[in-house]
Amino acid sequence: MRLGAALSALRPALPLLLGLSLGCSLSLLRASWSHGVAEERCLAPGPPAPPARGAPPEAADGRPGPGHEDFRPRIVPYYRDPNKPYKKVLRTRYIQTELGFHERLFVAVLTSKATLNTLAVAVNKTVAHHFPRLLYFTGLRSAKVPHGMVLVAHGDERPIWLMYETMNYIHQHFGSDYDWFYIMQDDTYAQAEQVKALVTHLSINQDVYLGRAEEFIGGDEQARYCHGGFGYLLSRSLLLKLHPHLDSCRNEILSVRPDEWLGRCIIDFLGITCVSQLQGQHYHTYELAKNTEPEKEEEEEFQAALAVHPVSDMTLMYRLHKQFSRIQLDRVYQEIQDLQMQIRNLTALTPAGEAGVTWPVGINAPFLPKSRFEVISWDYFTEQHLFSCPDGSPKCELSGASKADVSEIIESAVEQLNRLYQPLLRFSKRQLLNGYRRFDPTRGMEYTLDLLLEAATQKGHSHVLAKRVSLVRPLSKVEIIPMPYVTEATRVQLVLPLTVQDLDFVANFLDMFAMNTLDTHDNALLTLLFIYHPYDAQRVGQVDVFAGVKAMVGELEKRYAEVKIPWISVKTEVPSQVKLMDIVSKKHPVDTLFFLASVWTEINMEFLNRCRMNTISNWQVFFPVHFQEFNPALVYRGEQTASSNTDFLRDGHFDRHSFAEACFYNSDYMTARTKLAADILDRDEVLESMEVFDVFLHYSGLHLFRAVEPGLVQKYTLRSCNPRLSEELYHRCVLSNLEGLASRSHLAMALFEQEQANST
Repeated sequence: MRLGAALSALRPALPLLLGLSLGCSLSLLRASWSHGVAEERCLAPGPPAPPARGAPPEAADGRPGPGHEDFRPRIVPYYRDPNKPYKKVLRTRYIQTELGFHERLFVAVLTSKATLNTLAVAVNKTVAHHFPRLLYFTGLRSAKVPHGMVLVAHGDERPIWLMYETMNYIHQHFGSDYDWFYIMQDDTYAQAEQVKALVTHLSINQDVYLGRAEEFIGGDEQARYCHGGFGYLLSRSLLLKLHPHLDSCRNEILSVRPDEWLGRCIIDFLGITCVSQLQGQHYHTYELAKNTEPEKEEEEEFQAALAVHPVSDMTLMYRLHKQFSRIQLDRVYQEIQDLQMQIRNLTALTPAGEAGVTWPVGINAPFLPKSRFEVISWDYFTEQHLFSCPDGSPKCELSGASKADVSEIIESAVEQLNRLYQPLLRFSKRQLLNGYRRFDPTRGMEYTLDLLLEAATQKGHSHVLAKRVSLVRPLSKVEIIPMPYVTEATRVQLVLPLTVQDLDFVANFLDMFAMNTLDTHDNALLTLLFIYHPYDAQRVGQVDVFAGVKAMVGELEKRYAEVKIPWISVKTEVPSQVKLMDIVSKKHPVDTLFFLASVWTEINMEFLNRCRMNTISNWQVFFPVHFQEFNPALVYRGEQTASSNTDFLRDGHFDRHSFAEACFYNSDYMTARTKLAADILDRDEVLESMEVFDVFLHYSGLHLFRAVEPGLVQKYTLRSCNPRLSEELYHRCVLSNLEGLASRSHLAMALFEQEQANST
């Protein structure tokens, strides 16, 4: 009875016990096998056999070698001999130079005196902007270069000499910078995008001589040269090997055609012949017949051609470019349709089914806000007016780019409707009833239009109806715009205008300047501009209103012996920003980088570096939008204020009405100022209504970069607005003060508390 009761009690646990015992037995058995294999090696007499290919090496005592997975590297600590002088490592300007990267493709175009201003210009207008680097080579002396072209003149028009000098020049100046070199004539039309796609599929480790292979006249049947009229491609490795033999080729090889001469040189000294197919890639060409009509060419050979030759005149070059652009556009549209069909087919297999297909197919889905603060609002417009204006007014006239955008989108909507319903119906626009648009950063500009249309049938019947259409202008491919090189080592010259109303804030500005620039030895200098009222200027001998500031400057110069802070005194009733900069500009070199600051600016190294990087001489000026803190009396209302160690995430806003801070080069300012002087002649009163921003906006072709700057944080203060300035400048100053009081929620809370206090 007891045994039966015990078995019945253990019966639920029997599978667990059996599993544990079986697992332990198998693990012990496997351990014994592994131990036996490790110890019982079959060693044959004689020298040890070499390790198998791919096997990790082992040490002499049989322990795992350095290639074994159990190998642990020995960490060697860094040690520098204190007796040896420290040598600063010079880094390259660009990281791709340090890593040994090369640019992809260099293009050389051979031209002549007769075709420089015709066919060469046509090549430059059709395909030059598609290639990363393109140069023109000619034998003319002191040739006049057409606009927008980079020309290298060798001074000798003999064809062989031109080819010899061109190859030498390419090797000397670009041989170490590019992987591929494409050489063509100016009577050749090349499909730039196809040539660029070709080099991306070729290995740079091989000696490549690729083009349209032609036989030598009376030469070896196996040897081929690349016909120069259809262009040919050379690899960097082949160019490096060919360069030492160019002089020998010039002296030993006789030929009339430069392409034959180059082909014979490559064959004789490198043993490489021209090929039209390499690594699965074909170099397709097409030879144009006389009186050819490019628009009527429908042959597959023509549509697949990378290069077309000969092109007799500029008009034919432009017609070829138009035809190949149309062919490429049709291919892109077909690819888009194929991709959309694939997306539809694949989406049907997903859990969401056909409901998961977004519109338009292949474009990102609309942005889904997670709260009401992330909702993207729609802007209402008609054909004449816009009801969301940049200046904040409720209604403004539709003009400029906005008017062109609305006209184009309406025309596109009617065209799409006709394409969809023809030939049964034909639509024509009568009126835009309502228009809405918004910018979705995930997909592009979205439009919703209510159109009043007249629909006509094939029998001539017509009917007026209203129809709502939705359109999307998607974001195109992101393009990286090349910018000139800038560095953070540039010296910044700070300019600080001061009036009597600013005296209470100068001490804080100088303290921040000393702490963030002088203590850190930043490459920045400061110039003070004392603006005296005429009444104060007459009494400067008895009472100098800026005496306290000058004493602070003296203390700084004593504390930092190597620092000098100059000041300039100006007497005026209207402190025009342009007039003040005219005075400062004349006292500094033309390559000076100015930072026009305000007394409330807190200088820091982070912003100064952005000022250096965002300001480019003869290219771009920088107008930062500083972060303005709100009035703490309204924001905190007696509560503890935010800690001073927080970044810019304090209660405030970016003051878009202020243009007091600016970064620009003196040379750019002087150029724009000269154009302004020629425009206004002797009407100096016009300068009182202008700021430096207006000078660059209207009188320079530079990029004006205006962006929010979190590194410029200004504490709240009620600024004095000079009524002698222009109405616009005074209005902007008043708006800046009003919007800088507090946010709407803070103002509403303050009014609510005030009403509660009054009611009690």
